[in-house]
Amino acid sequence: MCYYTGIKVSQNELIRLLDVERQLQQMEVFKPVQNGFDYGNCVVIKPSADCTWEFAEMEWGFLPPWLKNREAVNNFRFAYKDASGKFRPGLTTLNATGEELLAPGKMFRDAALNRTCLILSSGFFEWRHVFPMGKKGVPLKTSVKYPYHITVRDVPYFFMAGIWQSWSDKETGETVDTCAIVTTKANPLMEMIHNSKKRMPVIFSEELAGEWLSDGVSEERITELATHQYPAEAMHAYTIQKDFRSAADPCEAFEYAELNALESAKGNLLF
Repeated sequence: MCYYTGIKVSQNELIRLLDVERQLQQMEVFKPVQNGFDYGNCVVIKPSADCTWEFAEMEWGFLPPWLKNREAVNNFRFAYKDASGKFRPGLTTLNATGEELLAPGKMFRDAALNRTCLILSSGFFEWRHVFPMGKKGVPLKTSVKYPYHITVRDVPYFFMAGIWQSWSDKETGETVDTCAIVTTKANPLMEMIHNSKKRMPVIFSEELAGEWLSDGVSEERITELATHQYPAEAMHAYTIQKDFRSAADPCEAFEYAELNALESAKGNLLF
């Protein structure tokens, strides 16, 4: 079995050893923006058979093994009406809630115990909801959404906690590996940006990333890791264009004159 706990490799050295740039350029998923609701592939790092780490492409959107074919997958992901005409809401499994990861009966439990991975990222995107003041000095009921690009300071890439599951189409024989990003309660910065749900991805230092991929981690420690809150001061966030998904450079900073800067409780700018 593979054990990574206690192995200290700097993040820059790890990137060099894994030859990240070359491998990513060879993958079709090398994209500045990836929309999870396209259910395309993303780049993950997982333990390999020879007790090292390896890159893999996985379909973003965790699929439980009991779904028998792609029609069942579509019904699982999207709202539909069953044979009796009853409306059935879809279920989004792009993310997995860290606090509930090991709860009995949850679809993510076995993966959290046996199939952890790291989602490689250079930055992610989130929306801040702001309620403008109306003519009567009362906030309007409808919010205006402003997109942000969030990165980790001083590193080109960082690791987000993930879990994965192999899924097979019982009719065609198609087999794909699928994954979900583990999320936790937002830190002070992300609480102000993602102020509708106040959640954020679980981001790891290199030491915690190695531990997340280790065998033999106790359930208590898995939950601690799955709810790890990356420090706000080590992150950087800035506003981008609302049409960033179709922009030539989706990560280019864009300022909104009407939008106040994010500030910490101590009055320090968090940009």
